[in-house]
Amino acid sequence: MARNHYFLSIADLAHARGADPRFAYDGAGPNDFAVALQQALRGDDLFKRWRAAQPDPDAVDTALGTTDPAAQVSARVADLHTEVDLVTELPMSVVRQRLYLLIGAAWQLRDMRAA
Repeated sequence: MARNHYFLSIADLAHARGADPRFAYDGAGPNDFAVALQQALRGDDLFKRWRAAQPDPDAVDTALGTTDPAAQVSARVADLHTEVDLVTELPMSVVRQRLYLLIGAAWQLRDMRAA
């Protein structure tokens, strides 16, 4: 699979939380968020917990549970927002789902390139 480099921006990481506290990010800064997102992409724990909480877990598209053990995430504060660099072979649909679980709609895709 091709690897992509996603460039994301989070306006207010301190208040960025997913809608369901069972799956939401609860860290304190960019490094904590980078670790949480990297774990969510490398492993399937977050997906499995979310899937189990669905009304019909068997109806959930298993493609959303795809992982990338080599995913790399870094984050840093820049001006008044957080910039996130993500390199992964996962499709945007999977990245988007994990981001929404962790921080809701508090993020914005700035750019995407082949890695």
